[in-house]
Amino acid sequence: MWTDFVYAIGDAFQWSFGFFEFVQNYFNNLLLALGFVGFAYWMSVQNKLSKKANVPSEVNEDGFEGWYKEENRQIK
Repeated sequence: MWTDFVYAIGDAFQWSFGFFEFVQNYFNNLLLALGFVGFAYWMSVQNKLSKKANVPSEVNEDGFEGWYKEENRQIK
């Protein structure tokens, strides 16, 4: 009885891993492509936001004084 139950669980696992044989490496390739597309999209958004910002991209060694291009004005 117990042996039949354990073998049934093993057979279920073996059957479920057949899905990976069907999918092969296409799922990994899809995730990789989505990652590159998402990265390109985020870089375009970041570029647009950086152009809108009033904060210089480099900080001088004098400290944080004059950090904003216009005094007392924060980024919107």
